[in-house]
Amino acid sequence: MSGRLFGLGLGPGDPELLTLKALRLLRAADVIVYPLAKGGPLARGAVSFARAIAAPHLPGGQREIAIAIEMSTDRAPGQGAYDEAAIEIAAELDAGRDVAVLCEGDPFFYGSFLYLFARLADRYETAIVPGISSVMAGAAAIRRPLSARHDTVAILPATLPDEALRARIEAHESVAILKLGRHFGRVKALIAAMGLTTQAVYAERVSLPGERILPLAETGDAAPYFALVLLYRGTEPAILGALPAAEPGP
Repeated sequence: MSGRLFGLGLGPGDPELLTLKALRLLRAADVIVYPLAKGGPLARGAVSFARAIAAPHLPGGQREIAIAIEMSTDRAPGQGAYDEAAIEIAAELDAGRDVAVLCEGDPFFYGSFLYLFARLADRYETAIVPGISSVMAGAAAIRRPLSARHDTVAILPATLPDEALRARIEAHESVAILKLGRHFGRVKALIAAMGLTTQAVYAERVSLPGERILPLAETGDAAPYFALVLLYRGTEPAILGALPAAEPGP
């Protein structure tokens, strides 16, 4: 009998934000799988972000498979890594062992698990456990509701060109811009050109010890990859009146 494949959403970083279901399956899995950036942390023997989130909950004794991902805009190297990982995971499943793939955030929200799902789900029993996304965690950290009533919400990658970002921002009341990194200065300038800076809040490393929450106007032009901007253009008074800064969490 084949093992089962689980895509486990771990949330944005705080190990306490795992769901009870994800925690149960994480501890029971025979094998855990996680992505690791190739050429950086991998070369230094460091663990991945996903594994670091799960680390306090791991029982020990599980086999671990690290997927070395080439961090590049070229899709080909990354797809090759998923091809190789799928073969290794399939061997574990064929041997009757349950495999849990660790996913920061949510497995199907810009998650690497979706590439393994495409390669394995048609052959093996597969379950996806949703996780708290950075967008929802960001709204909680900022202490400003994301949307209300008839508001529409857009989630945009900062990698989009300016005109595409502008058009999508203009079409929605509430906007989350992710994957900032090296694109942050350009995105910040675009928001300023649209006259929306005072309506935008910046958050980085949400739920982690290094969390920072700032009005967009008070930031510099550098940001890590794990950062986002939440922008509200709607008219809901309860949202417009919310404070943009966070207090220390529990």
